Amino acid sequence: MNVPGRAGEEGHGRPHGDEVALADALLLERDREQAVLSAVIGELRSGRPALVTVTGEPGSGQGELLRWAARHAAERGLCVLTARATPAERDLRYGVVGQLLSGHQRFADQLPHLLLDQGGPGRFPGLTRLLTMARERPTLLVVEDIHQLDPDSLRWLEALIRRLPRAPLAVLTGSIRTADIGLDWCAGTPLTGSATIVELALPGLTRTGTADAVRAFCGTFGDRSFVAAVADATGGNPAVVRDTLRRFARAGHPPDAGHVEHVRALAADVTGEHAAAALDGVRDPVALDVLRALAVCDDLLDFPLVLTLSEPGALSETRLRAALLDSGLVVVRDGRFRVRGPVVRARVIEEMPTGERADLHARAAELAHRAAADDQGIGDLLLSARPVGAPWAVDTLCRASAAALRGGRRDRAAAYISRALAEPLSEETRIRVLLRLARVELVIAPVAAGRRMGGIIREPGEAAADFRARAGDLCLLGGDTDTVRRALAEFLAGRRPDEARGTPPGPGEAEGATDRHEELTALFRVAQPLCRMPGEVAFPPAPELPRASRNPAVNGVRAWETAVRGADREEARRQARTALAPDPSGRPPLTVPRLLACRTLLLTEDGEEAETHLCALLAEAHRAHCSVSVARVLSLRAELHLRHGRPDSAARDLAAADRELPPDSRHPLSYPYWTALGILTDLANGRPDRARAAAGRPVPPPAEEAVSGARLLFARGLLAQADDDPYRARSLFRACGRWLLQYGWTNPALLPWRSGAAEAAHALGDTAQALRLAREELELAERWGTPGSIGAAQLCLATMSGEDRVQRLRWAVDSLGRAPSRAAYTRAVVALASAESGEPDRVTAAAAPAAGGAGTGVAGPYGVVARRPGILAPTPAGALADAPPSAWRTLSPGERAAASLAARGLVNREIAAALSVTTRTVELRLSGVYRKLRIRGRDELRALVQGTEED
Repeated sequence: MNVPGRAGEEGHGRPHGDEVALADALLLERDREQAVLSAVIGELRSGRPALVTVTGEPGSGQGELLRWAARHAAERGLCVLTARATPAERDLRYGVVGQLLSGHQRFADQLPHLLLDQGGPGRFPGLTRLLTMARERPTLLVVEDIHQLDPDSLRWLEALIRRLPRAPLAVLTGSIRTADIGLDWCAGTPLTGSATIVELALPGLTRTGTADAVRAFCGTFGDRSFVAAVADATGGNPAVVRDTLRRFARAGHPPDAGHVEHVRALAADVTGEHAAAALDGVRDPVALDVLRALAVCDDLLDFPLVLTLSEPGALSETRLRAALLDSGLVVVRDGRFRVRGPVVRARVIEEMPTGERADLHARAAELAHRAAADDQGIGDLLLSARPVGAPWAVDTLCRASAAALRGGRRDRAAAYISRALAEPLSEETRIRVLLRLARVELVIAPVAAGRRMGGIIREPGEAAADFRARAGDLCLLGGDTDTVRRALAEFLAGRRPDEARGTPPGPGEAEGATDRHEELTALFRVAQPLCRMPGEVAFPPAPELPRASRNPAVNGVRAWETAVRGADREEARRQARTALAPDPSGRPPLTVPRLLACRTLLLTEDGEEAETHLCALLAEAHRAHCSVSVARVLSLRAELHLRHGRPDSAARDLAAADRELPPDSRHPLSYPYWTALGILTDLANGRPDRARAAAGRPVPPPAEEAVSGARLLFARGLLAQADDDPYRARSLFRACGRWLLQYGWTNPALLPWRSGAAEAAHALGDTAQALRLAREELELAERWGTPGSIGAAQLCLATMSGEDRVQRLRWAVDSLGRAPSRAAYTRAVVALASAESGEPDRVTAAAAPAAGGAGTGVAGPYGVVARRPGILAPTPAGALADAPPSAWRTLSPGERAAASLAARGLVNREIAAALSVTTRTVELRLSGVYRKLRIRGRDELRALVQGTEED
C-alpha cells in the first residue's frame, strides 16, 4: 500500500545519496514506460502536444515515474511545471493550479489573486498566458495524484486539454485509481489525430524484478524461496518491496531460506503501516464509515447493503465510490468493492474504537442474517460482535461450527461455539452448547474438554439430566477415565435415581430418570476399573447393574463384563446383540456401551456381525462430525482386521484414525491403548523397526496405571519374543497377566498372555512353568468355548509337550479351521505337517516349508506370530510317496512346500503368508508343480494327496 505523503516521495527535486537506490527500486521493470515517455518528450520538442496518464495500484511508482519524466524533459530544454494534489487542498480553489503556476516567474502576479479570491467565480486564471508561453517554448505539465484534484483545478485542467492542439504542450498525470479513472476524467475532449494520447497502466513486479530488488538492497543474490516469499508477501508492490527489503537489509540478515518467515513478517508490518497512513488521509467521515463497514463485511454483502450500515448523508453514491477509490484502500474486483487485502482489512478494523467495532460487527451480522448470507461468514462477524441477544445468533454459530468441522477447521469450530456461550442462553441450551464445544475440544484440547465434561456431569438441576450420560460417554471415548470416575462418583453418591424437581414424578418421568441413572451407573462401571487408585484415595464401589434391563448401555456393559470373565459365551453374545438393537425408549444411544458390545462379539468370534455394527457406528460418527468417535470405531475395526488376519486393512484403518485424532491430540490416559494397537499392527505387517520405535517411547505418567497398560505390556511381550528375547518376553507377559487378574479379566480370547509366557518359559528351559501356563490357558479357553481360543491354546500346549503332540495339533487344526483367523489356521497346519513328517511309522501327505518356514510362536488373537529365529520346521523325508518318484524329486523345496499347503486347502494368500513370499511367487510355484506332476489343478493334487494318506 502506498499513499500520498509516503516515505521516499517527498518533494520533487532530484534524490541524492541513499534516495537514489530507493528511487531506482520504484523504477524496476519500468523500461517500457520510460521509453514511451521519452518518445512523448521527443515529439513535444518537435511541437506535437500529448496527454499521458499513468495509473496503477498504490505504491506502483507512478510518482517516481512522473518525476523521472520531469527531470528528463528539463534536461532536454523543455519548460516543466509540476504539481501534486493532496487531500489537504481539496477544499482550496485552484490549489493544484497555484502549484503549477508558481513554478514559473511569469505567473507571479496571478498567484495572489488565486490565493486570496477564493470566493469569486473566476475564469481559468493563467490559462491564456500558459498557452502563450508554450508557443514560445514547449512545455510539460506534470500533475501527480489527480484523483485528489479540487473541483476548480479539475475544470481548469479539462479546459487546458481541450486547447492542447493550439500549442506545443503536454500534460502528464498520475493516479492510483485503476478501475474507473484512466482518461475518463477528460472524456469528450476532441484530441484524436491532433495530439498523442497514451495511457500507461503500471503492473506489479515480477519474480525477476523482485529478485533484482533483493540483490540491490541485500548486495547478493537471494535464495529462490526467499525471493518467492518476498513476491508473495508484498504482492509485487514496488513500494512495499522497497520498504520491506530496506528494513531487512538494515538487520544484516542474508536473503536465504532461513529468513523467509522473518521477511514475511516485515512485509505484513510494512503493508499495515502503509494502510494506516492511507487511512489517516481519509477525511470524509461518511467515506470512513463506509470503509469500515466494507472492512467488517469483506465480501459477504453487496455494496448497496454495506451502505445501509452507515449514514451516507448528502454524499452521493458516485462521489462515495470515488472517495473510497481515492483512498487507495479499496479496489474493484469482479465488479464489487473490496478492501485491499487481509492485512489492510485488519488494520482498518483495528483503528476503530473497541465499542464501535463490536457494535458495527453486531449490526453487520444481523444484516447478513436477514440477507441469508453464509453461516460461517455470519459467524466470523459474531466472533467480534457484542452479544446480540437473539436466538438466531446461537443457531447460526452452531451451524457455522458444523460447517467448519466439515472443512477440517476444528479451531474455528471451537471459536464459534465458544462465542455462542456469550449469548444469553437458557440453562438447557447452555449445557447443550457446552457439550458441543467439549466434543470439538476433544481433538484440539483433550484435557480441557475433560474438565468441561466433568462439569456437565456434576451440574446440578434437571437441565443437565439428558446430557450427563452423553458427557461421560464422550469423555470415555477420549480416554479420560479419571475425570469420568471422579465426576460420576460425586454425582451418584448424592443423587437417587427417582429424584426429580422436588415434586412427585409422573410415570414417564420416573422411567426416564431410571434410564438415565442406569446409563450413568453403566458408565461408572466402565470407568472404575480402568485405573488403580492409591490407597489413600477412597472411591465408592460402582453399583451393581440390574440383571434384567432394556437399556442398551446396561446390556453393552454387562456383555463386556461377562466376556472378560470368560464365563458364559452365549449370555455375553445375547447381551451384546441386545445392546446393539435399537433402544425401545427412543433415547439417543451411547457409543461406549455399543463399542463394548462390538468388542464382545469379537471375543465370541462373531466377527462379521461385529463388523456390520462397526460400519453403522462409523457412519453415525461421521454424520455427527465427532472425530473422537470416528477414531475409536476405526481402531476397533483395526483390531477386528488383525484378529481376522487382515493386517493391511488394519493398517489403513489405524492411519485413518490417526488423521481423525492425531497422536498429539489424544488424552494421556489413552496413550497405552493406541501405542499397543500400533505395535500389533506393525508386527502383523512385518515392520518390527516401527514397532520397536513405538514401544521405546515413554508412557505419560497418568497412563502408567491404566488397564490399557496391560495391552501395551502384551504388545511389548510379542515384540520381545519376535526379537528372540525370552527373558524380557516372559517378564512382560507375566506383568500383563497380573494386571488382568487384578481386575478379574481371565478370558484368554482377550489377551493370551499365558501362551506368550509359556512359550518364553519353554525357550528358557522352565518346562514345568510352561506346561502349567499352557494347560491353564487351555482350560480357560475350553470354558469360554470359542474355536479360535481353544485352537490357539492347543497349538501352544502341543509345542510344550511331546506326548500326544500330533493329536493336539490335529485338534488345533480342527478348531482353528472353524475360527475367523486363517493365519492361525495356516500356522497350525504347518506345525502339524512338521510333526507328522517326523513320525517313523507314518508317511505324511503334507510338508512344512523347507526354507523360511514358520517356527514356534504364539498364535494370538491379533494374527501376530512371535517367531524365534533359527528354529525351522524339519524337512519331510517321504512326502507324497505314491506320486511318481522321478517327478516328485524334480520339485524344488519351495514347490514342495507350496504343493503341501495347497493340498491342505489353503488359498494362495494364506500359503504366501505361511511361506513369507508373495502371492505371485505361490502362483508360479504351483504352476511348476502342476506341470512337473502332469496334473491339471488343485483337485487332482488334493486327490493325489488323499490317495496317498488312505494307502
